[in-house]
Amino acid sequence: MTAPPQHTIPVRPGLDLEVREAGTSGSPVLVLHGGPGPSSITPLINHLAPDHRVVAPTHPGWEGTVRPDDLDSVPALAAAYLDLLGHLSLYDVTVIGTSFGGWVATQTVLEDREGRISRLVLMDAIGPVIPGHQITVPAGPPAPAAGGPRPQGGPSAQSMAALRVYTGPAMGDAGMLPRLSTVNCPVLVIWGADDTVVTPDFGRAYAAAFSHTRFELIPGAGHLPIREQPEAVFAHLDSFLTPRAPATSH
Repeated sequence: MTAPPQHTIPVRPGLDLEVREAGTSGSPVLVLHGGPGPSSITPLINHLAPDHRVVAPTHPGWEGTVRPDDLDSVPALAAAYLDLLGHLSLYDVTVIGTSFGGWVATQTVLEDREGRISRLVLMDAIGPVIPGHQITVPAGPPAPAAGGPRPQGGPSAQSMAALRVYTGPAMGDAGMLPRLSTVNCPVLVIWGADDTVVTPDFGRAYAAAFSHTRFELIPGAGHLPIREQPEAVFAHLDSFLTPRAPATSH
C-alpha cells in the first residue's frame, strides 16, 4: 500500500516536522501514529483521503528524524501539533491517535485553547493512569529470524528510545483521567477485543471518563485493529465522521 510522500514543514524556529498529507477537500484530520511508526497508519490515511484533508506527522525521533532536546514530553509534543494546526490554519479538525499517538491526541485536545479540534478518535490508546490496569509494553523490537530482516509491526530500537523520552518511566499521566470530563467534543474510542498491551477494560475506563463518548470493541483484533480488522474500524470511523442530517419537520 503506497504512502503519501513526506515533506518538511517548518512549524516554528528550531522545529521542522516531517509530514505526510493526502486529500485536498473535506474536513481536516490529524492522524498521530503509535510506536510502530508512520507506516502503521498508512491504511487509515488512504481510507480518509478521498473525503478529508489528512495531515499525518512523524513524531520527532521516529524514522531517523531529529528530536529537539526541548521536545521531551507528551505535553511538549502536543504543543508542537497545535502549532502545526495553527501553521496550516486548520479548524474543525478531527484528531485520530493510535496507541501512544492516542495519548498525544488526547493531550492535544486538552490543550486546544483556540477551538481548532472538533472530534477525537482513540484506537487502543495509552495516556491516563487507570488504577488496577497495567500497560504491557514490549521490552524492545521483535527479534529477527536468524539471518532475516526485522519483523514488521514492532517499534525499532530508535523509536522505543524516543517513546521512553516522551512517556517517562510511568508510561502514563497520573493527572489526566480527571481532566477528561472537561473535553467537550465528541469522542470515539475503538479497541481491539484481544489487545494485551492495553486491555479492553482499560479502554472502557478511558472512554467512560469523557463526557461525550462512544466505545466500540473490535472482535478479532489486538493492539493494532487498523491492521488486523480494518473494515470494522472503518465502519465505526465513517459512521462517527459522517454528519447526520438535521431532522426535518412536516
